[in-house]
Amino acid sequence: MARQPQELLYLLTRAERLTVRRVQSVLDEFDCSVEAWRVLDLLSDGQGHNMTALADHAFLPAPSLTKLVDQLVDQNWVYRRVDPTDRRRVLAHLTPRGMQRWQLLVREVRADWGALEHSLPGEELDELLARLAGALEGPGTSGRGATVPGGVTPGRAERGVGRGR
Repeated sequence: MARQPQELLYLLTRAERLTVRRVQSVLDEFDCSVEAWRVLDLLSDGQGHNMTALADHAFLPAPSLTKLVDQLVDQNWVYRRVDPTDRRRVLAHLTPRGMQRWQLLVREVRADWGALEHSLPGEELDELLARLAGALEGPGTSGRGATVPGGVTPGRAERGVGRGR
């Protein structure tokens, strides 16, 4: 029997909210939001990323992201530099202090996530969710592309949660 769209939406929303609540409970101990953690996570690859990529990864509108990045700069976790290949753009990077903070946060989230991970179907779940996202973003939709936040290819776990980098 086919699942009704409203049932799927309910289940996905419930799972997302419970997941964010669980991760946020760990991050609260370090005075960090899930959105800030997502920004740090993307920047942890050392490549530097533009504001559009950060907004996509953190699921934030541009003005909210700018405010968040300003806070991360004030905390000396992030710095901005002009993109050497396109001087009209700015790239954000982690400071050494920001990298230490990200490593601490991801270690704590993974420790909390570890017990839960044994009850999840792992790569199967990743693949199913990536396929669903791909189908929803399919041709002719207003989706942002064929990758999950941060450019992770479908079928791979979101970095920083559960399965490590």
